[in-house]
Amino acid sequence: MMFDWQEKDDLLIQDLQKLIDDAKSAAAITINSAITILYWNIGHRINQEILHNKRALYGKQIIIQLSKRLTQKYGKGWSEKQIRHCLRFEETFHDREIVYSLSRQLTWTHFRILMYIQNENSRAFYLEMCKIEKWTTRVLTEKVNSMLFERTAISKKPEEHIKQELKELSERSILSPDLVFRDPYILDFLGLESHFSEQKLEEAILKELERFILELGQGFTFVARQKRLLIDGENYKLDLLFYHRKLKRLVAIDLKLGRFKASYKGQMEWYLRYLEKYELEEGEEAPIGMLLCAEGNREQIELLQLEKSGIRVAEYITELPPKEVLKNKLHKVIEAERERLSHELDK
Repeated sequence: MMFDWQEKDDLLIQDLQKLIDDAKSAAAITINSAITILYWNIGHRINQEILHNKRALYGKQIIIQLSKRLTQKYGKGWSEKQIRHCLRFEETFHDREIVYSLSRQLTWTHFRILMYIQNENSRAFYLEMCKIEKWTTRVLTEKVNSMLFERTAISKKPEEHIKQELKELSERSILSPDLVFRDPYILDFLGLESHFSEQKLEEAILKELERFILELGQGFTFVARQKRLLIDGENYKLDLLFYHRKLKRLVAIDLKLGRFKASYKGQMEWYLRYLEKYELEEGEEAPIGMLLCAEGNREQIELLQLEKSGIRVAEYITELPPKEVLKNKLHKVIEAERERLSHELDK
């Protein structure tokens, strides 16, 4: 009988702890929302005053004076820098209603990172991914620093196409493969030496599977390694098999050490047709294949029109280069791809 009372006490304590924790979480969300909206309203009110006077010098002077007087009244937290953050916040996110809605999902620190991203499409991409994947500010910073947007397939599309896909993501939560797959993938966390085999690469990925999935993006679930496929009585092995919950697709990944070769296409097509025939569940979309190569071969990839076969090619980097080097490389790739798409549309 004593044991039953002890057990009931434990259950009661668990229930009370949950009530307290839930209340704390709700209070934290409410406080964060109130602070975020306050900063937006302050930025809006000051911007109105500066625009009304239409003088840049007046704007600079008012920020200095406001900082001094607010600090005297309320203490720390109202530096000139903080007031400039408020101004930038309102200038970047014009719509009050959208800010009110987002303030329940994102913290002020999220907004402070997002509002200094210059490119509108890039900023919208990170904003939507924060909402969908519930990124912490640390993860958001890492993704921005690793130039995730520039590494997605969507960044290489025409501007209107990007805006449309981001709109569908925002309004209908439709996540397309172009928003999921990246090129290159940064695998610097694997700790590989300068020379390694495909087996070593696979083993390193499995050892650091959690971090590999984080680099792939949320929604990926590991299914199998060295997946055995029996075709015409012969055994074939697929390096890695994942499932993406939002895309509702199996994702077959084949690891390659060198440059992409045209012969890889036929092999991956076998794998995808096999998975489609024997592994596809009701309600799922056709599988997607990804050839993860040490180096691409852009002209061959373009001529083979791999995306029509549900195949994507991406490079992987085992050592993260300086950000400026990565930035220049990605911008060259984006410009080249957009130029190619532009020529295709002109035909």
